[in-house]
Amino acid sequence: MARTKDTDATAAKPKKQGRIKQMVEVFKVTQEADRSTLPWMIGALVVSILVLTILSKLILGMIWYGIFLGIAVGLLAAMFILARKAESAAFNRIKGQSGAPLAAMQSIRRGWNVDEEPVQMDPRSQKMIFRASGRAGVAIVAEDGTGPSMKMLDKETRRVKRVLNNEPIPIHRIVVGDGEDQTPLHKLPSYMTRMKKTLTKDESAAVGKRLAALTPSLRTAVPKGIDPTRTRGVSKKAMMRGGR
Repeated sequence: MARTKDTDATAAKPKKQGRIKQMVEVFKVTQEADRSTLPWMIGALVVSILVLTILSKLILGMIWYGIFLGIAVGLLAAMFILARKAESAAFNRIKGQSGAPLAAMQSIRRGWNVDEEPVQMDPRSQKMIFRASGRAGVAIVAEDGTGPSMKMLDKETRRVKRVLNNEPIPIHRIVVGDGEDQTPLHKLPSYMTRMKKTLTKDESAAVGKRLAALTPSLRTAVPKGIDPTRTRGVSKKAMMRGGR
């Protein structure tokens, strides 16, 4: 029994160390990309301690309780800031890369079923169009506002309308970019998440099944030497390692 306990303790220790090491790596990469990360984290910790210490002194007549509580709250606030800064840094590093919108869409935790491959691709420019479906309807996302992208966006919109028999299902056309009427890459997940849900779960599932019939034709339409699945590497590796 003793050996079993020792083995369990040994197995748990590397996992804990691995998480700490991962957090340190995330901090290093984020701080390198955004020098304001550390000052913001320290500021959150200091402000939390000061505020809760003062409140503890005024309400309870003691400061130690406020200090300990302030440290706990401050650490949580610092971790929250690190997470947001890390996410922003990751988006900035993959910005402009082919498949970057797909990476942003796949970071949405719930509410959307994102197609893992582009649904349209221009052979010359290699611009791509991505699609997702959910209770908010159908989202068709273009990588930018260039001519090829907009033509493919129009084409995919017509395809979706046709397969949905022109039913009153919301179709959201999204162009990624920093221009007018465009959505910045780092705001794409929150923009899609805030969309009003107009379909039931059953209706959303039915829409997804009907759209699935449109996807297989892309691979046969792409010239040899171009792999539409390469965007998966961008979506998973780039978001973890900053697009390196």
